[in-house]
Amino acid sequence: MPRRLAATLVATALTAGPAVLLGAVPAHATGDHGPARGTADAVVLRTGVNVGLLNKTLDVPLNVALNEVHAPASAGKTALTVKLDGIDHGRPFSVLRADAATARATADRRAAEGYANLVRAKVHLPGLPLLSVIEVQQVTAKAVCEAGARPRAEANVLGTVRVLGQKVTLTAGGTTKVKVPGVGQVRLDLSKKNVTSKGAAATALDLDVSVNPLKLNVADVHGRVTLAKATCTTPRGKAPEDNGSGGTSGGQTSGGQTGGGTEPAGGKGTEVTQTGSGTSTQNLAETGGSSATPYLAGGAGLLLAAGAGAMVFARRRRSAAPEGRG
Repeated sequence: MPRRLAATLVATALTAGPAVLLGAVPAHATGDHGPARGTADAVVLRTGVNVGLLNKTLDVPLNVALNEVHAPASAGKTALTVKLDGIDHGRPFSVLRADAATARATADRRAAEGYANLVRAKVHLPGLPLLSVIEVQQVTAKAVCEAGARPRAEANVLGTVRVLGQKVTLTAGGTTKVKVPGVGQVRLDLSKKNVTSKGAAATALDLDVSVNPLKLNVADVHGRVTLAKATCTTPRGKAPEDNGSGGTSGGQTSGGQTGGGTEPAGGKGTEVTQTGSGTSTQNLAETGGSSATPYLAGGAGLLLAAGAGAMVFARRRRSAAPEGRG
């Protein structure tokens, strides 16, 4: 009887153990969860700039966007004109003009894609009606997110770039600063890309602007200008492995030039400095553990305790049996 009872207890523990474990572990769904779509966005130009006025102690915000779309959508305007109170007597002000300006965003259950393209474009800011902050031949940004594949990001600056009237050759993946006496300075970040396991983003040009034109009642202009940006997120489904290739990456100008330098287009004392590419950031790899680990450890402990208890009970019954016979 003791041996039979001990065997029964052990068998019961071994049978119930997996059931307890399976019942305690939270459900982790695998594969496609349903018809969820990815997301995609694109914009040709975005400004976040404050304009300081000479006759007032305040800043007038210049927050505008051209061809900003969210999937599914597309836009193709080539000019952006705004009016700002207190500047040039309220006359319309042209922020951007281009031969072509396209933004497109698509998304479905299989893939999401954002795309932005700008051709022969000039960007102006208040107080500098005749001098463009930047002129570009062509800039593009593209972000693609496909279910089951690693997202991709592409950003390119092609052809000649002029900053505050100066011809500049940009450094791939680095930062270029252009200073013009009596006008101000512009810092450019070229071809920024960021990729993770679930999304991607690409920006052709990011400009930090700080100018003091002292014209048209404008004391200073400072803020950020973005040319050609695209983003996407992967449709719901199995996520690809993250190999840690995220971070920023640079493109190059036409002709394969990635060096730095300027060709002054008038004006003395212009200063151009360039720094190397920034430190690339990578995604931290996930550890091998999961949220089920504590439950598995607890279940294993239950199995060991049940087996040990059964063995102790069997030994006590066995040692008590001779005494009962006496």
